[in-house]
Amino acid sequence: MTAVHGTSVDITTPDGVADAYLVHPDDGAAHPGVIVYQDAFGLRPALRAVADRIASHGYTVLVPNAFYRAGRAPLFDLPDPIDFKARPDIFAEIRPLMVQLTPEVVKSDSAAYLDWLAASELVSDGPVGLTGYCMGGRLVLFTAAAYPERVAAGGCFHTSGLVTDGPESTHLLVDPITAELFLGYADNDQGATPEHVETFDKALEAAGVTHTTAVYEGAIHGYTQADTEAYNEEAAERHYRDLLALFDRTLGSK
Repeated sequence: MTAVHGTSVDITTPDGVADAYLVHPDDGAAHPGVIVYQDAFGLRPALRAVADRIASHGYTVLVPNAFYRAGRAPLFDLPDPIDFKARPDIFAEIRPLMVQLTPEVVKSDSAAYLDWLAASELVSDGPVGLTGYCMGGRLVLFTAAAYPERVAAGGCFHTSGLVTDGPESTHLLVDPITAELFLGYADNDQGATPEHVETFDKALEAAGVTHTTAVYEGAIHGYTQADTEAYNEEAAERHYRDLLALFDRTLGSK
């Protein structure tokens, strides 16, 4: 791993200005671009640490505040560690912001993020990689479907709710995707049951999407995030191995 440099940046979108974290190898060179999409708890030190780890392997990583319409991060008074059982009110505060992130909204926002990366001298030419956590996995899929020519790879980790009964269920939106995907589900996740996983796999297969599906046994929803009660070090380390292998084989030379 190499030393990295992180800084805060602002990205203009059609709906305002998204604050974001940018981190890249501290060598002044251009590297393949990666977007990290947050979980529901937002842009915070633990998520910056995830981006730092990815960047240290030779990538220029952007972590936008997906909830920028509500203000700059941090937006929530989070306990340490984050625990829904101790603070059930947290989700009630966050959920209204989550439901605003429709495929259409994400398409608009992600265009701004992709354009910003493409214009940066720290990012090499070519398609980018994406990774997302919890709700961020859906943002990965929305972006990959909206801009198939601009996204080479997408990782979705402990993402639930990909299969619903509604007409906008994510499994119905995957046809345009050309990126290679890795889906690392949490074991015993009520929002990603074996039936949901099978349905999503079949949708990807029908769309011809190259993908790998894995269920991390013994890991619960949220296992990658070190500031939560759900954190599982073994599963989190496995996620880095799986994600970086995906990026290494799809994003070209670092």
